[in-house]
Amino acid sequence: MRIQFFYLLIFSFWLTVLNGCVPIRQMLPSAREASQDHAKTKTQFENPNDFKNLGPDAWKDEMNGIASWYGADFEGRLTSNGEIYDMYAMTAAHKTLPLGTVVKVNNLDNGKSVQVRINDRGPYVLGRIIDLSKTAAEAIGISGTGTAHVQLEIVKWPEDSK
Repeated sequence: MRIQFFYLLIFSFWLTVLNGCVPIRQMLPSAREASQDHAKTKTQFENPNDFKNLGPDAWKDEMNGIASWYGADFEGRLTSNGEIYDMYAMTAAHKTLPLGTVVKVNNLDNGKSVQVRINDRGPYVLGRIIDLSKTAAEAIGISGTGTAHVQLEIVKWPEDSK
């Protein structure tokens, strides 16, 4: 009886070991499929240098478009005006508006709006006009969707821009 139990134990052990060694078959995409999927989702960026020295009225072309937001990945980093980025502050990044400008961002998809102060440059993703802090994005309801159609209104120019 003991010997049969011993053989059963050995058999069970080897069965468990061999089952653990069976390779798992996965369906991997072909190289062509992978490159086609990557091409569909590839984000197109703009060159930040294209927005330097555009003149005093360059911001007029950037008042309607797509807003996005940026959060934890940038928390604690320096912004373009030298402040430390705080994703809980009502701030934003814009390519051409003077730093320190206060802007009202109107979400055209849901009617909500928020006032933010421009303290950074960006976004440089093609088609986007403003990057909001996490809190500002939550205030107009885009933290879940990531982007929204917006219209910008100048509320206050910075003191040193006149």
